Amino acid sequence: MIRIPSAGGYEKLVYTTLPECGYTKGVNIEQQEISDSDCVVVETYACGVNYADIIIRWGLYKSATDFVGWPITPGFEFSGTIKSVGQNVKDFIVGDKVAGLTCFGAYTTCIKAPAYMIRKVPSNVSMSTAAGFLTVAATAYYAAFELCKLRVTDSVLVHSAAGGVGSMLCQMLRNAGCNVVGVVGATHKVEAAKNLGCLSVIDKSVHNLWEEAKKIAPNGYAAIFDANGVETLKDSYNHVKPGGRLISYGSATLFPRSTKTSNGELSTYNWLKLVWNYKNRTVFDPMEMTSSNKSVMAFNLSFMFGEKELIKECLDILFKWISEGSIKLDNITEYSLRDVANAHRDLESGNSVGKIVLLTRDENSKNVE
Repeated sequence: MIRIPSAGGYEKLVYTTLPECGYTKGVNIEQQEISDSDCVVVETYACGVNYADIIIRWGLYKSATDFVGWPITPGFEFSGTIKSVGQNVKDFIVGDKVAGLTCFGAYTTCIKAPAYMIRKVPSNVSMSTAAGFLTVAATAYYAAFELCKLRVTDSVLVHSAAGGVGSMLCQMLRNAGCNVVGVVGATHKVEAAKNLGCLSVIDKSVHNLWEEAKKIAPNGYAAIFDANGVETLKDSYNHVKPGGRLISYGSATLFPRSTKTSNGELSTYNWLKLVWNYKNRTVFDPMEMTSSNKSVMAFNLSFMFGEKELIKECLDILFKWISEGSIKLDNITEYSLRDVANAHRDLESGNSVGKIVLLTRDENSKNVE
């Protein structure tokens, strides 16, 4: 497993061998007082890497500091084979290939998880896909369908359209009949965004983002999905039409995309920029929002693992969609668990497309070194 003893750079991603019969577990098991009888133990095949994991390593992810502290094993999603089942578990048996969510603890070779937070992996879905799609798909699903009520032909704008959550949002919104406008930060990501269902793609490395957005939807957007935060949040709000919603699910531009130091630590410059960005973050006025008929909604799913019925419904729908092929995770970059530092470096660069996963086992259930 990977343990982070304290905040810092890549050297803090410490590979540790689990003791015999050992496992990690999500913090929600104790928070919700979930019995061992209602859990399964999974020998993992892979786990997904998310930008939140990097923020955790820097010591700046609120749910991690609130719920766990140091040391911490990061990771929200995994796939693998069931090693043992609790006596109350009826839907799974030893040997089942499964994937699931966890409130931290997924960077590991063996994990305990509540049975309601896992599902069987469909035969037409790879174990890497199963490990990599859940967090981003669950985030996209909640943003698009729990927080929004969109109509067919509504124009919507998705920032970071070729990234993890963005790629899922584009597919889900396209399937719902929306006119999807995707925003990407580099030319090599344009084609990927088009393949995800975007009718229009704005390459902000070439064009003025908001001039192009205005041309495409002069009357504004029914919804704008923004995980950038400080860099785009105000302009995103200004381009929401009356009756529309700005959905905020992250603050990526608050943090550096590539650190100035070679070891992944935040430099003095990074800290100064972070403080400046935080002090100058967008603040919304409820009175202005009322007269403009606009809403701003924000969320972080890591604070919502206690919502059992929501999690169950979300997993049922997502596994149905991934099995049917209505959502896909086409661009997957694989690293071994021991190579987690390079996986973080790749994601921090901002150049990656799609999803990064860490392989913990090969097809013969041997440890990936």
